Amino acid sequence: MVVKWEEVYKMKLVGIDEVLKLVQSNSTIVVGMTPMEPKIFLRNLHRVADRVENVTVFTCLNMESYPFYMKQEYSKSFQNASWYFGASNREAVKNKYGTVSYVPNNLHQAGTNLLDSREVDVFVGVASPMDKNGFLTLSASVVYEKDVIEKAKRVVLEVNPKAPRTHGDTHVHISEVDYLIEVDYDLPEAELVEPTEIESKIAHYVSELIEDGSTIQIGIGGIPNAVAKLLHNKKDLGVHTEMFTESMIDLFEMGVITNRKKTLWKGKFVCTFAFGTKRLYSFVDDNPSVMFLRGRYVNDPYVVAQNEKMVSINTALMVDLTGNVCSEALGAQHYSGTGGQLDTHRGAVKSKGGKGIIALRSTAKNGAVSTIVPLLPLGSPVTVPRQELDYVVTEWGVAHVRGKTVRERTLELISIAHPDFRDMLTSEAKKMGLI
Repeated sequence: MVVKWEEVYKMKLVGIDEVLKLVQSNSTIVVGMTPMEPKIFLRNLHRVADRVENVTVFTCLNMESYPFYMKQEYSKSFQNASWYFGASNREAVKNKYGTVSYVPNNLHQAGTNLLDSREVDVFVGVASPMDKNGFLTLSASVVYEKDVIEKAKRVVLEVNPKAPRTHGDTHVHISEVDYLIEVDYDLPEAELVEPTEIESKIAHYVSELIEDGSTIQIGIGGIPNAVAKLLHNKKDLGVHTEMFTESMIDLFEMGVITNRKKTLWKGKFVCTFAFGTKRLYSFVDDNPSVMFLRGRYVNDPYVVAQNEKMVSINTALMVDLTGNVCSEALGAQHYSGTGGQLDTHRGAVKSKGGKGIIALRSTAKNGAVSTIVPLLPLGSPVTVPRQELDYVVTEWGVAHVRGKTVRERTLELISIAHPDFRDMLTSEAKKMGLI
């Protein structure tokens, strides 16, 4: 008997009201992340607030301010458990709505730790349209989505024709899906930020640390964009990265990224999600050179480390004089998340010829405060612990602290702090007995 997958598809096609019936009190819901968050479901979830309580919704870097956690009146109905805060999460916490809580994690363990801690009642994600063999793809993110789908009691996908069809471990068969909603909305796009003069100075120092034939992990924002612009003279770079970004396309088209010298997955871009503009989503669409693999593989430090000359480039909020890095909070005030920073930094440091780079401006608040600090403020989480720190880069230079004593690294970090704060840092270091 020949199964007609189109008929199976039609049988599972429902409207949003039918999906909302799956939401019950005390349930756990997980949704796709960032470019693949299910907008129709999240925009309508608050509609069932009057009949449910204690529903936990796991998200990661929300792209919109969804009503279910943006009003205090929903605090008994919903909790938004977020692996990575965005602006709306920060606003909800600041206003004490009681609807949002951060989930401490390293990206490669986010999904597996979740599944170890509880059952998932419903997964809701976004997929590209089904092919003739009954396969959809999870499109631009498999950070934790595939792991959760395999364990969730119910699986719902918003099928979006604007979601690129991707290669790697993204395929989901229609037989694994309980309900489908057909949608047609634009995917979230990352703002392309032009680097400032300071960011360009930082990028200059970072680019000098990257050798020909290196495999790189690079994020998004002013400093990473500036780094990418300064790599045009490099040769045979490869990519093994948490997030596939616009700058990687530029470097590929220049012939800088070839992926030919990679130790793992030679000839392939390797990522676990992509976030950019329509140009980026078009580039990854049906592109066999871009492999989307699960976050628990891509970001596993022991996998990252198998890439020789691996270079991880991440940003931070502050670094203390002994080398503790905080990238996710301002004291006890949570700002973003760990994401994959520690994953990729650890992997790069363990790599043969690898480098773990933390890049940051030397000041914040328009020059009023130093980001090189004597001690991290009370309550600050340590994103990269001092015993694993390698390179720190500001617009004033490079501090290479791996293997250095507390005295040596303190002096190096003071040397790349803003000149206006070096006397204060030196005085505080002496008081603490660091130098």
